[in-house]
This record gives sequence, structure tokens and C-alpha cells, in this order.
Amino acid sequence: MRDILIVDDQPYVRQLLSEELTQEGYRVASVGEVDAIWGYLSHSRLDLVLLDLYLDGYKGWEVLRDIKRRDPNLPVLILTAYDNFEDDPRLSQADGYVIKSFVGLDVLKQKIEDILMHKTVSQPRVPGTPYLVMDKDRV
Repeated sequence: MRDILIVDDQPYVRQLLSEELTQEGYRVASVGEVDAIWGYLSHSRLDLVLLDLYLDGYKGWEVLRDIKRRDPNLPVLILTAYDNFEDDPRLSQADGYVIKSFVGLDVLKQKIEDILMHKTVSQPRVPGTPYLVMDKDRV
């Protein structure tokens, strides 16, 4: 069973994603505060982090950078309601992104499956290259 951590400051988003991903057979934990992430990274074997970029009081890019510093092989899929950063070079730190307002749950689930499938394949990953970059034009 795969372990996913959802990091989003909106409780209804965490609840919806937790329920949907649990039904897909994933073990899901969710946090609304960034400080709680570090305990999961220290004490759990996560397979994927779903990270909202616009967290209360934090900049998601900094959180992404810190996650990748702690575990460069842990896939991080960005969840955001904004599409204004698709050319942002910081996105190369992530393993993909999904725009919340343009993507249905089925598309999100497929992206998660794709990333986790790549994680299990024993191919070397070129640092800084996302497995999957998702924008509204590709949905």
C-alpha cells in the first residue's frame, strides 16, 4: 500500500482528497500546517506528497525546496488553483503539478498513479526534471 501526505490549509480539500485516495487503496495522511510535515518526513515512509503552494503563512516554493532537501527522491505533486507559474523555473523541483480548478479527481488520480509508477521503475531520474508537468491546456 502506498502512503500519501496531503498538505493543504483548506480542510474541505484535505477531506475530499483523503476520502477519494483512500477509496483508491492509498494510505493517506493530511496536514493543514506546514510544521506538521517534518514529523511525517522524519517518521514515515511516504511515497508522495500533494502540496498546495499557497499555504497560510508559508510560501509553498520554500516548503517544496525544504522537502526536496530532506528527501530528493520523494515525489511532490503541486496542487494549486493558479496557473500563472507554468514557466517558473522553481517548478522543476516538483514532480508535476495539477491546477485544482481545471482538473477533475480522475485526472488527479491518474497523475498520482503515473508518478508512483515512475517511482517504482528503476530508471535514474535526471535532477531538476519533473516526471510530469500538467497545465490546463493538457487536461
